Amino acid sequence: MNRKFLKFEIDLDFVLIAVTTSLKDYRVCYLINKHLNFNFTKFDDLEVDIHPGAAPVYFSLYQFSWQDSETDFYFIANKGTNGYLIPEMKKADYFIMIKNYIDDTDLENLITGVNRIQEVVAAVKIDPKKIKSRENLLF
Repeated sequence: MNRKFLKFEIDLDFVLIAVTTSLKDYRVCYLINKHLNFNFTKFDDLEVDIHPGAAPVYFSLYQFSWQDSETDFYFIANKGTNGYLIPEMKKADYFIMIKNYIDDTDLENLITGVNRIQEVVAAVKIDPKKIKSRENLLF
């Protein structure tokens, strides 16, 4: 009897920026909107099944799009109602996920702009492939 094995690889076609700050999510989004001319708006909380058999965990979620390049930005809280979205990165308070295309210059300007906000401790690009719980970022 021949056996065939199916190899499944998760498509992580996005850029991830970890943001560390002590501010509430709405305040950070307000400052990003003000300083970087974004327009993050609140969406329904992101529902993730982190613990099998337990109730889902909810994470604060904001969204903004660049219409000309169809680039989507998501601002996601790392700490939810009952756990962390990315448990191995507990020092990161929020993540900015960028889906679709963003060129390197725009990405560097975004990271630099977020780091210039006085209340932000750090904003750093993270490689999603090196995160153990990366499945939590697929929505």
